[in-house]
Amino acid sequence: MEGDLLKGLDDFQRDVDLAETRKMLGGEHDRVNAIITIHPGAGGTESQDWAEMLLKMYVRWCDRRGFKRDLIDYQPGDEAGIKSATMMVLGDYAFGLLSAEAGVHRLVRISPFDQAQRRHTSFASVFVWPELPDDIDIDIPEKDLRIDTYRSSGAGGQHVNVTDSAVRLTHLPTGIVVSCQNERSQHRNRDAAMKVLKSRLYDLRLKEQQARLEQISGEKKDIAFGHQIRSYVLQPYQMVKDHRTKEQVGDVNRVFDGDLDPFIKSYLMKKASGTLSLATADED
Repeated sequence: MEGDLLKGLDDFQRDVDLAETRKMLGGEHDRVNAIITIHPGAGGTESQDWAEMLLKMYVRWCDRRGFKRDLIDYQPGDEAGIKSATMMVLGDYAFGLLSAEAGVHRLVRISPFDQAQRRHTSFASVFVWPELPDDIDIDIPEKDLRIDTYRSSGAGGQHVNVTDSAVRLTHLPTGIVVSCQNERSQHRNRDAAMKVLKSRLYDLRLKEQQARLEQISGEKKDIAFGHQIRSYVLQPYQMVKDHRTKEQVGDVNRVFDGDLDPFIKSYLMKKASGTLSLATADED
């Protein structure tokens, strides 16, 4: 009976936390599906391996949450890790929750690729966009697109197509490039890539509007690559710390296993209260 009561209390606490979190998600697109893309920073194999670690972390977070996920593009690294990956996350408030993860993530560890066992710092960037509802019109003229097809190169064993079914879209006016290679059909890959491209163009439009407003009001924010939002330190101590909220967790393995809710909740609370910090960490 005691065990059942404790489990019931844990389930109740999770429901309360989820309700509190959703209460803070009132943005226009917070409730829709999310598109998440991960890119390694400079550093070759080190950063590419770190980018794949982040991808696995978000996959596990989706599984914990009961969200469906669809890996629509996967570009493997030269020796290990990934050059990029894009995943669709399907579930209520997926974008609102994952928007807390957008930014640069920093890893400090003893490199498994360095025979001298030296400590390395790696960076990877996480981008998050909402999957746009059908009633939002983003017009993309055919003349503004370059469409390339190629053979899938990602992981997938027998499911990787041996025909040129993968699709790469290049939006010529902006230079935005989107790829999709998950589906067997070239037509379905193109449809998936267009969804991602429209979401990115919509996001670009919003950022341009925001930039104009900030220029008028005289605001200036440094969003340069390298200004990490969170650090994951494995050596000489173990700690995951979010530099915007000061939230920190000592159990690194738990975080890598997808337990990101403490960071997401604290981010949303700080954002809602207007006390979110833009400060980044000093180098170790």
